[in-house]
Amino acid sequence: MSVNLSKGQAVSLRKSDGGSLSSVRMGLGWQAAPRRGLFGRRTRAIDLDASAVLFAGERPVDVVFFKHLVSDDGSVQHSGDNLVGGAGQGEDDESVMVDLQHVPSNIDQIVFTVNSFTGQTFAEVENAFCRLLDAANGQELARYTLTGGGDYTAQIMAKVQREGGGWQMTAIGEPASGRTFQDLMPAIVPHL
Repeated sequence: MSVNLSKGQAVSLRKSDGGSLSSVRMGLGWQAAPRRGLFGRRTRAIDLDASAVLFAGERPVDVVFFKHLVSDDGSVQHSGDNLVGGAGQGEDDESVMVDLQHVPSNIDQIVFTVNSFTGQTFAEVENAFCRLLDAANGQELARYTLTGGGDYTAQIMAKVQREGGGWQMTAIGEPASGRTFQDLMPAIVPHL
């Protein structure tokens, strides 16, 4: 059963039988919002980019994004760059796979961000979501829906962090501005 997360809500990543998940997939989907124009409704391609920043404390150690698809240790992998989106109704346009059992022990948090690389604001995006799935069976565990559009170009979506002997996910949902994850680093730090 999936949990619809609200901003700041945390959910444990333990299985219902008490075991821990071994790998998760963070999916991102979106559609360009139709606009009225002189010749009717039209849309333009919007290039949203999913990134995962790996932290040891408050220090960024590695990042996975469209130009670096696999973390240096191999535990985090990006599906590749989708330049136009379009799924936005349940299917993922981009995804980041995290092998939780092989994340190095010094990494205690992984923050997931979304950026509009081409600079369109989220007011021009609809049906945008970030979801977490059990990679072993595809079961959706949690979903955070980006609602309300807004005059910003990025979102600090969620993070997974070590909690006791396992991991938990927290929905952050913080609007920000920037075309890449590097632009968001000052906005990420308060959420660590």
